[in-house]
Amino acid sequence: MSSVRRDRGAADALALVLIAPAVIGLAVLVVMLGRSVDARAQAQSAAEAAAQAAALERSPGAADAAARRVAQAMLSDHDSCSTPSVQVDTAAFRPGGEVRVSIRCDAASRGIEAVQRSARSFAAEAVAHIDEFRAAEGAR
Repeated sequence: MSSVRRDRGAADALALVLIAPAVIGLAVLVVMLGRSVDARAQAQSAAEAAAQAAALERSPGAADAAARRVAQAMLSDHDSCSTPSVQVDTAAFRPGGEVRVSIRCDAASRGIEAVQRSARSFAAEAVAHIDEFRAAEGAR
């Protein structure tokens, strides 16, 4: 009877040795995918909020500053979006025009360097329309 018990113990140990790496690998994969999804969502959300903030301003310079300020405030989590790059296009800034904000950021690989060596880069773009009955500086 004790030999049967030893065989069962060996089978349990073998199962643990085979299953544990798969479970750990699955957990790391979930973390990698989660960071990627979070980085993409944060970049898109920041682009939309920045474009909306820019559209509420009265001049292209103020719109650019507002968009950058909002984007930097929203992208403060360096794990999800490290080294964000914000570009604001105010070429069509006028009543009835639009403001376009583009954000590029990298999903950090901190903590999972063994699996994901480099950061993945994400880009998001948003456009906010300016009310055509709104007054703006320098509008004709």
